[in-house]
Amino acid sequence: MNAKNNLDKVTVSGLLVAMGIIYGDIGTSPLYVMKAIVGEEKITEKIVYGAVSCVFWTLTLQTTIKYVIMILRADNKGEGGTLALFALVRRHAKWLTIPTMIGGAALLADGIIAPPISVSSAIEGLEILYPEIQTIPIVIAILTGLFLVQIFGTNVVGIAFGPIMAVWFSMLGFLGVLALTSHPEVLKAVNPYYAYQLLFEHPQGFWLLGAVFLCTTGAEALYSDLGHCGRGNIRISWIYVKTCLLLNYFGQASWLMTLEGGYLKELKPFYELMPDWFLLPGIAIATMATIIASQAMISGSFTLISSAIRLNFWPKVKIHFPSNEKGQLYVPSINGLLYLGCIAVVLYFRRSENMEAAYGLAITVTMLMDTILLAYFLYIHRSNLWLVLLFVLVYFALEGSFLVANLDKFPHGGWVSVLICSMLGFVMYVWLKAFNIKLRLTEYEKLDKYTESLKELSKDITVPKYTTHLIFMSNASRATEIESKIIYSIFQKRPKRADVYWFVHVDTVDDPYTLEYKIKSCAKDDVYKITFRLGFRVPQKIHLYFRHVLEEMVKKGEVDIRSRYESLNKHNVIGDFRFVVLEKFLSYENDLPFWENVIMKAYFFIKEFTTSEDKWFGLDSSAVKVEKVPLVIKPVEKIELKQIPWE
Repeated sequence: MNAKNNLDKVTVSGLLVAMGIIYGDIGTSPLYVMKAIVGEEKITEKIVYGAVSCVFWTLTLQTTIKYVIMILRADNKGEGGTLALFALVRRHAKWLTIPTMIGGAALLADGIIAPPISVSSAIEGLEILYPEIQTIPIVIAILTGLFLVQIFGTNVVGIAFGPIMAVWFSMLGFLGVLALTSHPEVLKAVNPYYAYQLLFEHPQGFWLLGAVFLCTTGAEALYSDLGHCGRGNIRISWIYVKTCLLLNYFGQASWLMTLEGGYLKELKPFYELMPDWFLLPGIAIATMATIIASQAMISGSFTLISSAIRLNFWPKVKIHFPSNEKGQLYVPSINGLLYLGCIAVVLYFRRSENMEAAYGLAITVTMLMDTILLAYFLYIHRSNLWLVLLFVLVYFALEGSFLVANLDKFPHGGWVSVLICSMLGFVMYVWLKAFNIKLRLTEYEKLDKYTESLKELSKDITVPKYTTHLIFMSNASRATEIESKIIYSIFQKRPKRADVYWFVHVDTVDDPYTLEYKIKSCAKDDVYKITFRLGFRVPQKIHLYFRHVLEEMVKKGEVDIRSRYESLNKHNVIGDFRFVVLEKFLSYENDLPFWENVIMKAYFFIKEFTTSEDKWFGLDSSAVKVEKVPLVIKPVEKIELKQIPWE
């Protein structure tokens, strides 16, 4: 109950944090949305009123109703996002894995395209004052600085995000109100009939939905950052944010009506609302807002990857925690991937209007996948079946229309986001499929069956002692089982005599910040099995956790960790510790079906570029032995080899 109350609690600081963290992407959309919708069309009342009516109803239906009101209800112990929603429903339907992977890949693809279009849109405002200025180097410099600062953590910079975004939204609203005085009649466009006219009566009007959709990109961030901001703070702050956004959109529509009968050409509606004397400060504020928007996308990508790793959707890559702030992390490989992707997008498209074709398509896919997951969540929580069906029909129709309209952009740059999404999705599919293949075919043994043998080996002085405490990392989730490969390593590969044998298993659970452990004493002072239950957002510091468990056991008198050598034992010298990690490689003795062969080869190829098992578990490298073991997925069929006599 307390957790729920905290989630719904509203504070001034919480509102500022929410404003600074989650509204960057959706908050900077006024920079380019109206320009994208009008494009090269002749400016008429039908176009302008229809455009702003579409924006109003998209923000209302898509952002307010679906995300702010409905989907924020589906929290996983206070955490949100596509993968958190999947964690709530995956036990009920395994097939939801596919839409989750597609949604996650599309969200990562959006993280590559969103920063370039946001920053470019802001910086291109300088062309109004300095027509000859080269904006591309400035955009690249800003993005480079943004990705470099990730190494040091962003908690200090983040303190300023809220006030800056509050200034940004206030500026949006104020400029919109000023502009509305020139043509206040545009406010009647809240009537959905104007949207209907544009989409179904204007030639090619339906395809403008692809540009309209840009106004709601970033809505997914409201859900993804639920854990950082809280449901109450998001819902209350959205009232102010949405009001300012709509005032600005209606202000831009009002200004556009002053050009009725003409064409937009190179003019930027957003900057045309500003008085000449305010242009430079306005561009500076817009640039800061787009940097904050980009930061939110980058941080969201780090969080997404962290969750994906725990759900076996992504390779185990190195994760750093640059500050003590809960949930803040830094993933070097993803930071590099996003940076290279962003720079490539800038260099390929060069202008923000060219990027619009690639932008939006990926996030439309993510929102469709969220709809599938949310519908199933509502179904299993026994919501009214007819209401669930109504939700599915309405949002499949709405988001399906956005998707079809966005697909029209495919040859004009939309293929870029599809390509990025497909590549990321393929990595996720390979990793999960390979994990399931290995899991299904891993052989386990009953640990009790070998307890006496382990005790005997421990006392056999004819075998050289390997270490005092031998710790094996195990995949066996049951306390009574152990992999046969570990038994082989202890008794046959090279007999490993130790005073105490420890088998450690890490179980990743759906609750994001769970940090628990269980101990099974198989033979006191000889054999123990420890299972750590870690939330999918808890760092894997197994060496540290193991030491803590030992300290607790020593305090309770459950184990003696002193050296068994008499000369050392009498001086209370603690024995040495050695971790053993079994690292699998694909055996040549395999006869795989074609597709499984492709999957496993792709898996081991990708694995070459990922973090090793010992580093992933956070083990002290000076006390770790990595053993290579062959992964025989399917043995080669029986060979008929005939012996012949010597002549």
